[in-house]
Amino acid sequence: MTDRVARDRTAGTDGSRALRPRAWSAPVRAMSRILNADGSPRTAQPAGPERSGIVDCGLYVDGERRPGHPQYAEALAAARQEQDGFVWLGLHEPDLAEMTEIAATFGLHELAVEDAVKAQQRPKLEHFGEIVFLVLRTARYCEHAELTENSEVVETGQVMLFIGPHFVISVRHGDACRLAPVRADLEAKRDLLRQGPWAVAYAITDRVVDLYLEVADRLEDDLDVLEADVFDRQSSGRIQRIYQMKRELVEFKRAVAPLQRPLMTLTSQVNRAVPQEVRRYFRDVQDHLSRTVEQVNSYDDLLNSILQARLAQVTVDQNNDMRKIAAWAAIGAVWTAIAGIYGMNFDNMPELKWTYGYPGVWALMLAASFTLYRLFRRNGWL
Repeated sequence: MTDRVARDRTAGTDGSRALRPRAWSAPVRAMSRILNADGSPRTAQPAGPERSGIVDCGLYVDGERRPGHPQYAEALAAARQEQDGFVWLGLHEPDLAEMTEIAATFGLHELAVEDAVKAQQRPKLEHFGEIVFLVLRTARYCEHAELTENSEVVETGQVMLFIGPHFVISVRHGDACRLAPVRADLEAKRDLLRQGPWAVAYAITDRVVDLYLEVADRLEDDLDVLEADVFDRQSSGRIQRIYQMKRELVEFKRAVAPLQRPLMTLTSQVNRAVPQEVRRYFRDVQDHLSRTVEQVNSYDDLLNSILQARLAQVTVDQNNDMRKIAAWAAIGAVWTAIAGIYGMNFDNMPELKWTYGYPGVWALMLAASFTLYRLFRRNGWL
């Protein structure tokens, strides 16, 4: 097999065209992509629009938002120059590359960054130096015409908060709790915003817990309907619907119950990271959360009772069916017994030569069957 070397034409100094091997032209083309014609380095051009997880970035000074939407690095630098300034950076499902750049700017710990990207965490509170990492599970009630074995009743998501001395970063996953209304309501409360990043943490936590209360109230309505269907004798009361409701309630319980410990830590007197005024607000959130946890636990007990009641109903229905089958079998046994006796073909049997023997046997079988039917009917077997 012969060697074929591809050659590219390049212009010589004397204007003639020379042939050079491709091995020499490849580095030249690579350098031409890096340098301009005058030898200065080229600036990288964006390949195209890329998805950004940044929803909003605001600079707040003395409880009031500065106009504009600054870049988060510039906003952080400006906030550090102000005594009462901080940055609220809102993110929605950022990827790892973008989150890594933000972490480098704000000094976030790599473990917390990994948790914020994966969004598979239980509610928790962690400290990384001066930065606090708070994880919240969000929940939203899903409207449905009727409860079936495939109905989605509760939709869950997550909100992670990085709270630092001059910033708060909210990372939202899912649409169970949108934070734009929280930002709008909080910007109207200047006195609360003066408390700094922890005021934002309170407002978001309060919104999440308020949604818990809404979900709990709507779940109570579903449980009332489910309970009425189970004890309605005209309804089938399928067990699959009860199990589906049980699964949705368990998912909601996993979002609500673990948040109690982080809130207890935030409201503790020994917690100096949270301003005293904000701790009072967090205590109100803790009260609402305790109420929700009590509701969820009572719903769980009620749902277990409904399930046990339905299983008992199924058992009773099966017993009733078995009693009916046994009663009809007993009635049929009379006919089988008499027919079996006269089918023995013995020569010396009573009433074989009697003229009214055949109708007499029929009368006996019908009378015995009617008597047994009345007895079973009176005892509730038929």
